[in-house]
Amino acid sequence: MSLTEYRRKRRFDKTREPEPGKAGGELARTIFVVQLHHASRRHYDFRLQVGDALKSWAVPKGPSFDPSVKRMAVEVEDHPLDYAGFEGEIPKGEYGGGHVARFDQGVWATSGDAEAQLAKGHLRFELFGDKLKGGWHLVRSGKSARQPQWLLFKDDDAYASDIEADDLLADVTAAPEADLKRSGRGKEDKKKLTTPPAPKRRKRNWAKQAGKLPGARKAKLKDQAFAPQLAKLGDAPPTGDQWLHEVKWDGYRLVATVVDGRVRLWSRNALEWTDKVPEIRSAIEQLGLKHAALDGELIAGAGTQADFNLLQATLSGEQQGMLTLVLFDLIHLDGFDLTRTPLVERKALLEQLLAEPPAHLAYSSHIPGQGQAAYEVASGQKFEGIISKKAQGTYHHGRSEEWRKTKRIESEEFAVVGATPGKGTRQGIGSLLLARPDPKHGWVYAGRVGTGFSGEQLRELEAHIGDAGGSKPTVHIPEGATLDAKGAAWFDPMFVVEVFIRGISNTGVLRQASLKAIRLDKDPADLRDGDQAPEPERPPVKISSPTKVIYPDRGITKGEVAEYYQAVMEHILPGIIDRPLSIIRCPNGAGKACFFQKHHTPGLERVDLVRLKEEAGNNANYLVVRDDQGLMELVQLNGLEFHPWGSTAEDPDRANRVVFDLDPGPGVPWAEVRKAAQDVRRLLAQMELESFLRTTGGKGLHVVVPLNPGCEWDLVKSFAGGFAEALAQTQPQRFIATSTLKLRPGKIFVDYLRNGRGATAVASYSLRAHEGAPVAMPISWNELARLKSGHEFDIREVPRRLKRRRKDPWEGIDRVEQDLGRWSAGD
Repeated sequence: MSLTEYRRKRRFDKTREPEPGKAGGELARTIFVVQLHHASRRHYDFRLQVGDALKSWAVPKGPSFDPSVKRMAVEVEDHPLDYAGFEGEIPKGEYGGGHVARFDQGVWATSGDAEAQLAKGHLRFELFGDKLKGGWHLVRSGKSARQPQWLLFKDDDAYASDIEADDLLADVTAAPEADLKRSGRGKEDKKKLTTPPAPKRRKRNWAKQAGKLPGARKAKLKDQAFAPQLAKLGDAPPTGDQWLHEVKWDGYRLVATVVDGRVRLWSRNALEWTDKVPEIRSAIEQLGLKHAALDGELIAGAGTQADFNLLQATLSGEQQGMLTLVLFDLIHLDGFDLTRTPLVERKALLEQLLAEPPAHLAYSSHIPGQGQAAYEVASGQKFEGIISKKAQGTYHHGRSEEWRKTKRIESEEFAVVGATPGKGTRQGIGSLLLARPDPKHGWVYAGRVGTGFSGEQLRELEAHIGDAGGSKPTVHIPEGATLDAKGAAWFDPMFVVEVFIRGISNTGVLRQASLKAIRLDKDPADLRDGDQAPEPERPPVKISSPTKVIYPDRGITKGEVAEYYQAVMEHILPGIIDRPLSIIRCPNGAGKACFFQKHHTPGLERVDLVRLKEEAGNNANYLVVRDDQGLMELVQLNGLEFHPWGSTAEDPDRANRVVFDLDPGPGVPWAEVRKAAQDVRRLLAQMELESFLRTTGGKGLHVVVPLNPGCEWDLVKSFAGGFAEALAQTQPQRFIATSTLKLRPGKIFVDYLRNGRGATAVASYSLRAHEGAPVAMPISWNELARLKSGHEFDIREVPRRLKRRRKDPWEGIDRVEQDLGRWSAGD
């Protein structure tokens, strides 16, 4: 999200509002905040975290809990995340002058891609705050206005009522008396509310049913965590009708207690999670229980192994995912302890309790007797495995033979590239460091294996490795990978081991690997030569809705956009492959609302990711295209424009491109833009820097300077800024180095701000989301004199041009050896 407009409207030496760009702490969940703002016109500011900013709307009358009431919400500029904590006075005379008070805050969630829903004009979401709860909608009204207008309204769910935001101001510190008088509802009881009434809860005599179960006994439930029952790991599912078999969900174990109606949630090791997962707390509250103890697993998505990373990313605020607590045991219910009740009876009552489960709760069903069949079904659906439980078993904390887990374990072969020393009583080798072959880096670190060894195997390995190795890694370490290799000896790939794999992290590092076999009979080169079973070939990306019109002025369809990118694939890939990437997606075509996306989202299967630290201090998963299918997946998702970083995903802190964007202001003739490009080239040549030329597909031109081996971003930004400022100072009648609109008529803005960590520039051969379907096109310097505009090349012309072109004007750009080192001292 862009905070340019937020910055432009504020003077941070005059207002206490937070300034963007200041480092913050680690985020936890995606947040929302609603603030009551007494500006020139009193209104509520409604803000949702999308990516690394708060999408914001001004809602004059505030949210209504009545689903039939649709409130106007005027879209305003994005705000920084720190704004969620802002309260107090904005000085009069400043933008938005007046008092700001926090009305409500919490976390929010949506199913699917928030940015895509906003671009389409309908966002369905849930709020988990103190006041605002349940499902909500934001729908673009379709009215043309400088500030887009939306409608905000409540979903018809358990939290719907006739309450208005103005009825809930008793605890809001912003002229409450005046606000309460303005509500005009005329009901004194509503004017004293701080939270809406709780939703109607189910009423059923669960105590009567619980008391009839065998082994049930009256007991008082303590308001504290209880130690959960755990399973022992087995090699195969147990046989016999005395066993029940459940899916082993890949998530976090949570237990829940309800004491006098108060719900609390706890991790397996008794850490309280109640505030971390408010949607789960609210869901259990809706069951209407006075006392209960429940056991389950917190999951995201379907709860398979592939969804575990989504769960982690959702809990850290990096992605949006819907969370569910899958319940598989009932330990206490409304005054009765059920720990001595047979499992099959406990589960039957739990199933009744969840006959119509609230959102975010689910019942974990089971298969009686058929352990191998249950295991095969779970494995086929990519679950982690199964849990087998004695049907007549009681509940007790800790591990026992009454619960057994059988994990779905896949194995793979890796080269051994190092070893760590043993710890504690384990002498010699502690673990082996592993690598997999990689076409770009040769070998890439894949993790470690430290379990599954016999004493004889350890002695055999020590003799084989001997004194080989040094302290420096001999393979590429992926960005963000946890190494934990203190005291390791690294060496070139020496031999092969086969390991069991129980999961892979976002960075490609193994989780909980264990040794299957030592393969001294194999050479690591065998792994490169295809000794491993080849991965099944995936079908090419299918383009849906190929007849949908994307460029209405020319009738160009989504199918034609896909055909264009296929036609230029070998030309566009070198400029974007292996780089952090931002894209512009236009779900309804180039003439409608489009949005900017840089973070990896759930559902992307062909597009890779890299975990990078952002300016605000948090980590996020960025898009990375590795091949043609990754690019086509983004095209299928209505990606039109591709904007890569000036650095690679593997070395994000070192720039290998400098881009000067020559952007003409109103009244600048095209001949002057051409001359400016030649002048920039000449000045760079005087500094012994070779440069290349590209049309932008818009009004101007890009002059691109390759760097090899590259420079730190601070140096690149300083150099680019100094170069632009020098042009503006020596020729102020022609150039300007600031983006101030009122100063730009008749001048060329030398935009150097594309040269910072995280900044992007449009890729060569990328379409632009403008009328005419123009293309950003590399050209030779010899062609500049004949060039008629920055958008001369389009979707139809470029493929024809490539067929008749004899030489790539950017040929050899990656082999140019030049750097900015000599300019770091101000030469």
